[in-house]
Amino acid sequence: MAVAAFPLAAAAFSLDRIDPPHWWTGMTDRSLQLQLHGDGIRNAEVSVDHDGVSIDSVVRLDGSPDWLYVYLDIAPDARPGDVALRLREGKKTIKRKFPLLARDAGRVRAQGFSSADVLYLLMPDRFADGDPSNNSGKGLRFPVGADRSDPNTRHGGDLQGVLDHAGYIDSLGVTAVWFTPVLENDMPGGSYHGYATTDYYRIDPRFGSNELYARLVDSLHNRGIKTVMDMIFNHCGSEHPWRLDPPASDWFNRQDRFVQTNYRLSTLTDPYSSDYDRELTTDGWFVAEMPDLNQRNPHLMKYLIQNSIWWIEQAGIDGIRMDTYSYADHEAMNCWIKAVMAEYPDFNIVGECWLSDPAAEAVWQKGAAIPNPMGIKSDLPTVMDFSLMIKNRDMAPFRENTDSWHGLNTLYDHLGLDFIYPDVKRVLRFLDNHDTERFLASSLPSLDAWKQAITFLLTVPGIPQLYYGTELLMSGTREGGDGNIRKDMPGGFPGDKASAFLGKGIGGDAAEATDFLSKVARWRRGSKAVAEGSMRHFLPDNGIYVFERRLSGEQVIVVLNGRDEAVETPLARYAEILGDGGDYTDVATGETFSLSPDASLSLSPRRSLILCKK
Repeated sequence: MAVAAFPLAAAAFSLDRIDPPHWWTGMTDRSLQLQLHGDGIRNAEVSVDHDGVSIDSVVRLDGSPDWLYVYLDIAPDARPGDVALRLREGKKTIKRKFPLLARDAGRVRAQGFSSADVLYLLMPDRFADGDPSNNSGKGLRFPVGADRSDPNTRHGGDLQGVLDHAGYIDSLGVTAVWFTPVLENDMPGGSYHGYATTDYYRIDPRFGSNELYARLVDSLHNRGIKTVMDMIFNHCGSEHPWRLDPPASDWFNRQDRFVQTNYRLSTLTDPYSSDYDRELTTDGWFVAEMPDLNQRNPHLMKYLIQNSIWWIEQAGIDGIRMDTYSYADHEAMNCWIKAVMAEYPDFNIVGECWLSDPAAEAVWQKGAAIPNPMGIKSDLPTVMDFSLMIKNRDMAPFRENTDSWHGLNTLYDHLGLDFIYPDVKRVLRFLDNHDTERFLASSLPSLDAWKQAITFLLTVPGIPQLYYGTELLMSGTREGGDGNIRKDMPGGFPGDKASAFLGKGIGGDAAEATDFLSKVARWRRGSKAVAEGSMRHFLPDNGIYVFERRLSGEQVIVVLNGRDEAVETPLARYAEILGDGGDYTDVATGETFSLSPDASLSLSPRRSLILCKK
């Protein structure tokens, strides 16, 4: 821990900022860290005056003299109000009022998200521009404006645009929205993606304001839609004040120079990997513009823990997606999870652990019993099924002109490994996201093949996640930059001729795809069998993959024809789920099917059925 003693000397000092900007009474953790910043503030003597609030410790680190860390103890009976904060050095005294607020007990917050939900991932910059007046970035050091002609810079989408089209999101049947990062990224290149934070307590003004963000969360809550906030503890932006003027000599990993990570998370579970490779994985920088934070510094980690709790309490978010989770120090991240869950027991956190094998992924989920060389014991509730996304790319089970039904065998085998997860209901499953090529890399192979992919994603165990534009058959590869997989939503920007939100100029296939996805997602809202029920599947036979989801009296049977031709399949092998048979209704079409072990089922090419017993 980089703490040092410094002689107190009379000198000019200032106070220009306190983080967090306010706090609340009645929190589970009584300890509150105040990060104070100002010229030469490190040596200031500090006192507070407020009933129930006292100073626990004052920490002066060995970095820049412009930082000071004050730890307060807030008693359970502390009253709301302004805490009188006084700093003195020599003959100079600075007084500030630190707001201590009463918690809003009636506000909806921290609901968590689960396998009962469908997450919709969107990038605010690419969704809709609801307020063109904020596009210039006025007031920032690097006011990079919007330029839609360049796919790899800011396009002007913002939180107001999302708020304006919340009804469209609701119409899709999704129950949670995951926004890519919305905090300030005051970077020379604009950082439209949001992963180079320069202020952890401020919404980027090109997206809106803290107040607008909270209003958006409330608006979504009123529609029954939760909000998942994207956070990054592994790194910050290179223009963050910490990087420009580090508080301690160990605030960053490889603080003296840029050393890039090897991006090989397999080193963390590989029993033969070298210490050198493991350390480079976790302590190397992601890119030069994203310096690697050292979570082993307890004062840095306390800051980050408090920041996430602040956003939950302030804005009412329901979950967190933690970027580059496995690259950070896993013991420190466990402390963060425990602190958040102690404050909000119903909360959920999903971590980005980009690993290609389910065994390596499962190591990071809470309760994992898999031995690993680093002794990782993670408290992360939810992990991401990158393996499913990768296998879909490699085997192309839902694409035409391939031996696709063999691909369905790959999906069968993939689900057969679900035993390795401590809690399969807390595995986030997806076909693509903002960091991968689109599920449709180029043109649509066939709409029926696409429907099979959506059917599979929305009916297998786990938490399904959709990427914005999927409902419109949006395509793209990373060739030429990530902007090609992060295209603008049609109708979200001035001058757009087509509009997804108004159903204007959207092709017939895209309209049919949107209708199909929304029907299935809306039905899924009420299906406990799909959210929580058992799973039983049959080896794909003659290109037909059948599985059942069941809970108590609710039964759902999913049938996928992986062939590009019509198939007549006998049902005798499915007798254990059909029983004496009965009438079933397809969720998407309303068509009725009479199924029994002594009958057969006719399936058109690439047909998908989600059958509920009448």
